[in-house]
Amino acid sequence: MMARALRALWTTAVLLYGFGLLGIGGLVWSLLALPLNLVLPAKRARTVGRGAITRGFRFYLGALQASGGFRFDLSALDALRDAGPLILAPNHPSLLDAVMLLSRAPQALCVLKASLFNSVFFGAGARLAGYIGNDSPLDMVRRSADELRRGGQLLLFPEGTRTTRAPINSFRGAFPLIARQAGVPVQTVFIETDSGFLGKGWPLLRRPAMPVHYRVRLGRRFEPPRELHAFMRELEHYFARELQAQPATPQVLPVCVESHPV
Repeated sequence: MMARALRALWTTAVLLYGFGLLGIGGLVWSLLALPLNLVLPAKRARTVGRGAITRGFRFYLGALQASGGFRFDLSALDALRDAGPLILAPNHPSLLDAVMLLSRAPQALCVLKASLFNSVFFGAGARLAGYIGNDSPLDMVRRSADELRRGGQLLLFPEGTRTTRAPINSFRGAFPLIARQAGVPVQTVFIETDSGFLGKGWPLLRRPAMPVHYRVRLGRRFEPPRELHAFMRELEHYFARELQAQPATPQVLPVCVESHPV
């Protein structure tokens, strides 16, 4: 009984530590990013902003792992660092998904919910990094394609929101159009976890069984599409097959959030 109570107390402490660290880190970076938005030219601002986000998220994931409550295997993403322009298309089981991918993609453009640009924790940093809101589909497509033509990478979740229906929601959005206009491949990415922690509908302070394990693996790389709807359906079926083929509860994953220069 005492052991169970102590474990519940430890789990609560890990959650508060994780949320607090993210909030404080986001607020501090926003205060620093505000003046940088005013003085840096756009190209330099993008480089500084995205590099800072990668370093900050890598530190954050390392801190979560050091707490003992989380394990991350993200090493597969290192193969994409010098892969050239790509659309990174992952499934979306939790709120940590973008954090994990951006921690290994130092110059990736990210499409965000427009409301996040008004956040005191993340808005200034997102603007400095040149991230794009999803409130204007035409502008999102144009700016994303421009970024890819310049040799960058784009992180875009094909489901548009966190997964609510196993194994994956119906795909939506403009990622096939962006791939066709920019003439770049779509790299599929699979995020696997043994917990529903921070999934759609998960209460923020609900305690998960810890440690929570995450593993990211790369899937097939699809060439730019010719027919958009057929391409989207093909990817949707591919994701469903791949995710159904994996065990519902992965084995304990190796510890892997080692540092690399960014």
